[in-house]
Amino acid sequence: MNELTNSIIVDFPLRGEWWACNTPANVIPSHGTDMLGQRYAYDFVMVDWVRKGRPFYHGSSLQYYTLGVTLKECYGWGREVYAHCDGRVITVKDVIIERNRVHLVRDLSIALKNAFLFNPAKHDIQTVVGNYVIIMCGEQIYALFAHLQTDSIEVVEGQYVKKGDILGRVGHSGNSTAPHLHFQLMDSADMSIAKGIPCAFSNYEIFDNGKWLSVKDGVPSNKDRLRLE
Repeated sequence: MNELTNSIIVDFPLRGEWWACNTPANVIPSHGTDMLGQRYAYDFVMVDWVRKGRPFYHGSSLQYYTLGVTLKECYGWGREVYAHCDGRVITVKDVIIERNRVHLVRDLSIALKNAFLFNPAKHDIQTVVGNYVIIMCGEQIYALFAHLQTDSIEVVEGQYVKKGDILGRVGHSGNSTAPHLHFQLMDSADMSIAKGIPCAFSNYEIFDNGKWLSVKDGVPSNKDRLRLE
């Protein structure tokens, strides 16, 4: 049976146009590991759909590959992140300072180091997930919003939130190669022991043959240009 068949349906946590560069629609586990509850996790990045290579930044590729690009030059950085459901805020962590430039070599080296050497029993989870919020939205159902912008989180632990409330902003903290939102559902608020839970999104649109088409209860693939206004 398809692992995504019994996905929990939640609201899409962003507005505007996005690309799901990592998604369980294409491969499970979506991030190459079950560690930290990531089996069905999504990464959403804002890109330029017209330019070759779908860059996530203004400016030239030469600049990105050499000097790097500033966070202000990245399309998705600072965009609002919204609650996917009604729920209670369980954890808020907002002390990680973002690197002020996105640089391919440096950021990839950090990602590879964490991929091969990170041990949740020994290392601080926040070095991987950056600034984050965890929300409980049902019995043994928790949502993680990771890599948030420094000092952008607008909720506190214990607070009850409504679907659509602003939680924070898309950032580049932790194990991030571009400003993006990492989103996942899991069965525990403790990422060191959590198992991933599959989820789909109640409503969004995809661009197909020059038209925007409505999708209900969908799992976006890495080929989809998707949006929610």
